[in-house]
Amino acid sequence: MRFAGRLVAFPAAARRAGGALVLALLAAACAAPPPLPGTGPQGQGLTSLEMTGRYGDLARAARQRAEASASPGTAVLAPLCTAYARLKDYGRLLPCLDRLEAAVRAGDTRIVTDRADVTDSDASPLANLLRAEALVELGDYRRAVTEATRAADLVQDRLAFGVWSPRTYRLRILAVRGLAFALAGDRDGAREQAREIAAMPGGILGWAVFPLMRDSALARIHMALGECAEALPRLADEGALVRSMVAVNDAAWGFTGPDTAGAQYLLPRRLMRARCLLETGEARGARGLLDAVLADPRIADFAELHWMAHFERGRASGRLGDPDAALEDFRRAADLVERQRSSVNTEANKIGFVADKQAVYARIVEALVARGEPGEALDYAERAKSRALVDLLAARRDFAVAGPQAGRARALVEAIDAAEARAAIQDDAPATAASQPLRQLAPLRDEVRQLAPELASLGTVTASTAQEVRARLAGDDTLVEYFGHADSLFAFVADRGQVRAVPLDGSGLEEDVRAFRRALASPHAPQWEALAAKLHARLWRPLAALVATPRVTIVAHGPLHYLPFAALRAQDGSLLVDRFAVRYLPSASVLRFLRPARPGAGAAPLLAFGDPDLGDPALALAFAGREAAAVAGAIPGSRLHLRASATETAFKDEAARFRRIHLATHGRFRAEAALQSGLYLARDAQNDGLLTVGELYSLRLDADLVTLSACETALGAISGGDDVVGLTRGFLYAGASAVVASLWGVDDAATAELMQAFYARLATADAREALRHAQLEARRTRPHPFHWAAFVLVGRER
Repeated sequence: MRFAGRLVAFPAAARRAGGALVLALLAAACAAPPPLPGTGPQGQGLTSLEMTGRYGDLARAARQRAEASASPGTAVLAPLCTAYARLKDYGRLLPCLDRLEAAVRAGDTRIVTDRADVTDSDASPLANLLRAEALVELGDYRRAVTEATRAADLVQDRLAFGVWSPRTYRLRILAVRGLAFALAGDRDGAREQAREIAAMPGGILGWAVFPLMRDSALARIHMALGECAEALPRLADEGALVRSMVAVNDAAWGFTGPDTAGAQYLLPRRLMRARCLLETGEARGARGLLDAVLADPRIADFAELHWMAHFERGRASGRLGDPDAALEDFRRAADLVERQRSSVNTEANKIGFVADKQAVYARIVEALVARGEPGEALDYAERAKSRALVDLLAARRDFAVAGPQAGRARALVEAIDAAEARAAIQDDAPATAASQPLRQLAPLRDEVRQLAPELASLGTVTASTAQEVRARLAGDDTLVEYFGHADSLFAFVADRGQVRAVPLDGSGLEEDVRAFRRALASPHAPQWEALAAKLHARLWRPLAALVATPRVTIVAHGPLHYLPFAALRAQDGSLLVDRFAVRYLPSASVLRFLRPARPGAGAAPLLAFGDPDLGDPALALAFAGREAAAVAGAIPGSRLHLRASATETAFKDEAARFRRIHLATHGRFRAEAALQSGLYLARDAQNDGLLTVGELYSLRLDADLVTLSACETALGAISGGDDVVGLTRGFLYAGASAVVASLWGVDDAATAELMQAFYARLATADAREALRHAQLEARRTRPHPFHWAAFVLVGRER
């Protein structure tokens, strides 16, 4: 058996919304550069811009100084990184932090201010602290705690009166650790950080707002733990005491008019208080507070608060019986979330970033379905996915553009990227300034569209609309896309004619899928039948009358990614595979980036790897070797690698030349580190023999079909954004149009028989139909789904 079949642990898809809120509370008065030429509005230097929370202006001013220097030091990098952190510009923040860390290691540890009344600060802990705060926002709580702990180790009791004082560092470190522990489910760890925060003394003079910062941090940890009753006393109404604290702080630093620092203390407190009021049933009071927050012109300076305020006001309006106002706020929140996520460059970060924002989209989908607008609801269901694969496919720059205009097309797309990057930095600039780079895009995109239509959408990635998805479906195909959040679940059924939405019951779904998977792992027991019928009744019967085509495309959600739909059992005892040829997609938007299989694909030569020598006789797969040999032998021009010849190096050297690839070997799935999942091949001097998901992203294939005849190759770690990181997606990104892979480990002999039947049918049918017929043939001799239902087709087969 190619590794024993096992049930993977489903990662929790839902996070508590608002995980970034505490980070804004502690953003007061940070770092500043030395007195260099160029200041912000009204002649303000970088220190004042940072202390008053004008992060857009701060980013522009600090970046100008950084670009003017061959090797900018800590005095410039510290405020620049802080600005990127507050603006949620992760694409620039993470490399900025690396540069700041390098400067500190080289001995440049002092953040020199440009105000005579503000002393210098120590930069040593700053990069680790800002990275920890970003990791909380991106959903990587374990790494956030690690980075925060490193920052704590670097805090020194020197430069005690700078804006980045040791006390400020310690408060923010404890706050980010408390929030990370709470969101990760470690309640004891979160409460320990809260106790340490509560023990911190108050402040005087310019530190008059320190008690507000301390109480706000404590309130946020309590809120992350679901303890609004404990949070509310820390968020008392803004009476005379609170106002006087802010006034003393502003007077101490000389801030007046619209440039006071009070906004970054008071806006987060108002938002948190409104959320707690909403949780305790006081919706009208909550909406009043949120109206005030959103009316404040400074809210645009706080990206992490802006979308939350709209989301919470939408919830309040819904509870007050105003669904139209609620929907409008939810839509604004989604738009703001997507403006932030567009700056997250790495796949893992994109997935984590969207993870705790899913509730925004869920509310929109529910509202639109209730209003009878299933097409727009499907649009938002697609937008809800983190779309990491779509972004990766669109971000590729090795374009398949032929002819003399190829170079010009590439240059145009790079110019579009540059214009959008400039616009992103100017998000909160005056409208005329911010729109200048965007005005340059229209003529560039028009020229790209003329030279290479397939590249026209690559400057900015957006999810496909329901109308676009329907247009890409064949007349004999129906899309069934599931979308859920918490106990809410919908199925969208789309064909060339229309989109319909079917509400389903999502409660206990993960437990039912787990039970079914456990039953499938016992190939001689009949318990699977009742569970297959139960899941059919939950997931398929309510929409069965809407599916009139012989082919079905399924976009799963959450635990449904692990479900073999072909084995669902109807009331008459038939299975889905008896009626439908099924394929899967990570999202419907992926269709536009996947090249259809070319004519003659069924007869194209094949590259086959089977039973690689892994250095342990116990790992030999005799049937896999025979399977690969039989498949390659039946197709003229194919190339076969067995045992010692089946190396990772051979795959990397030869795979790009074949339109079909077959790998019959062991696989490894790591839910906790999905990018390290991989296929085992023979090792040699050049490669270690494990072809990982991470390595696939650096390969370029030209394959119509990749078949992974190994165990668990279709599995991946489900994120909160509902993207699955695994081998299947790695091969799609590398250039495969379609991938056949498995959901669990299957008997070696049964796999060999099914694969031979599959390839025999490929001579006259496409991959989706060929897989269905191979599974039906396998059922005749091995009726239990364990032997045949594991294999799924992902991608575009025609």
